[in-house]
Amino acid sequence: MNIASKRHIDRRAFLRGAGTVLSLPFLEAMVPAFATRAQAAVAQPPQRFLAMCATLGFHTPFLFPKETGANYTLTPYLEPLKALKDDFSVISGLQHEEQNGANGHTSEMTWLTSAKHPGLAGFKNTISIDQLIAEQIGSQTRFPSLILGTGSESMSWSASGVPLPAEPSPSNAFRQLFVDGTKQEVDAQVRGLTRGRSILDTVMGQAKKLRSELGKRDQEKLDEYFSAVRDLEGRLVQNEAWVQRPKPKVDAKPPTDIQTRTDAIGKMNLMQDLIVLALQTDSTRTITLRLNGMNAVPEIEGVKNDWHNLSHHGQDEAKIEELKVIETAEFTAFAGFLAKLKAGSLLDSTSVIFGSNLGNASAHQTANLPLILAGGGFKHGRHIAIDKDKHVFSNLFVALAQRMGVQTDKFGFSTGVLDINQAA
Repeated sequence: MNIASKRHIDRRAFLRGAGTVLSLPFLEAMVPAFATRAQAAVAQPPQRFLAMCATLGFHTPFLFPKETGANYTLTPYLEPLKALKDDFSVISGLQHEEQNGANGHTSEMTWLTSAKHPGLAGFKNTISIDQLIAEQIGSQTRFPSLILGTGSESMSWSASGVPLPAEPSPSNAFRQLFVDGTKQEVDAQVRGLTRGRSILDTVMGQAKKLRSELGKRDQEKLDEYFSAVRDLEGRLVQNEAWVQRPKPKVDAKPPTDIQTRTDAIGKMNLMQDLIVLALQTDSTRTITLRLNGMNAVPEIEGVKNDWHNLSHHGQDEAKIEELKVIETAEFTAFAGFLAKLKAGSLLDSTSVIFGSNLGNASAHQTANLPLILAGGGFKHGRHIAIDKDKHVFSNLFVALAQRMGVQTDKFGFSTGVLDINQAA
């Protein structure tokens, strides 16, 4: 028996309370909310992590060079990045295992988690690598992580396997990052945080009374709930401290949201500019950006057909050439973004992964994922072809987490650590 029979428990009421806690980002009660000015002025800049996923994939023959190592010939998609060749690596051969899911696109859910069989019956996702990093270092900045998207979906998942919504509005994100509220608004935020703590105190008291009436399995579940509550309490205390500090000032004008759904590159550029500002001001050190495709014609010169339809080209040469126009525009925008990071002395301390959850979008295949790793202080300028027996994508996540200062040698279904500097 999991639940003692001497008392009836309103399961729905309890789950409502638990869901409120567990559906939030993974939170940890880390002691110092802020570093002192002297502590912040360290010689080495902090490490940062950014993951960008284009959900309709890339036509990999236009991305992966035929040659490996440093002396490779630039492919059409790498041509816009030629001035930055020494700042990034092209990585081929990586994949997550058993990504067959509810449909051909559900691997979007697991690109940053590596969980198997996304969307099928009984599927429960796991924490995404960005949230694992945020769990460890998130208290060092105003925002533990920044979750962005050109739509409302994201790639980020909490420790309890709950999807975390993305912010699709650059103007809203700009306000959250850089616009101070009025005194009345700040006071209201503080009151809300204080009220939140008092609610948690009540929930904790009720939950502890229930524990003695539960079986072992439910006690374990309740202990997980306690842990989540403690984490949330710590985050509320941290947020109260941050909300009373002025936000950083930037010279940039607030962005104007693009209302046209089909201006994919314009939306990508706005989000990338916002990311540069967030990193420059050390507002966060962990960011994800989900780049939506669309069942429509994107506003790109030379494109006349539905993007999703083009991604399922079936080796039709005309469709592939039109798809090439779209994807070249994406890589051109990405090149401009990396150039801005480099000009702002941010690239060497920012590990950027740019790729897709689909290795062959036309067939919904998830092997040999397209991937670029830029910055982060790694040895670059190469095409790294991963051996078939070492193709585990999450091995790279372990390396990136360690780069961020996370003490771990395991993530998802990793089998080791992919040492980029030693990779051939």
